[in-house]
Amino acid sequence: MYIISACLLGENCKYNGGNNLNENVIDLIKGHNYIAVCPEVAAGCPVPRSPMEIRAGRVYSIDGEDFTEKFRDGAARVLAEARARAKESGEDIELAVLKSRSPSCGCGRIYDGTFTHTLVDGDGVLAELLKKNGIKIISEEEC
Repeated sequence: MYIISACLLGENCKYNGGNNLNENVIDLIKGHNYIAVCPEVAAGCPVPRSPMEIRAGRVYSIDGEDFTEKFRDGAARVLAEARARAKESGEDIELAVLKSRSPSCGCGRIYDGTFTHTLVDGDGVLAELLKKNGIKIISEEEC
């Protein structure tokens, strides 16, 4: 089973109310069970919402509000739901395909928290949690 960022499948859950539909991801999941996830929505964040980035290990909105605990909660909910779905289908979680640069889903490179589109090495909250739990992750850019 795969975990897929819902925005990559065309769900309008991005911070600005849009999506990041990606045909390569859609092709990749053909013939596979998957769960579409948005940890920010799972945490109760609205759509649309303020842009958020990670600075010094914490998630902040552009207005300076700290969303770290909400993001951690959303990531934990996503992992729990994915594990339950995998168990239900008798499968292992093989792979997660996550939205690049996101404070939730970014893997390898994320925005630096200055809201200037500056990238730094790092992972989003969900990506970090999945890695800690032994789940292979890639971004849509690797599909």
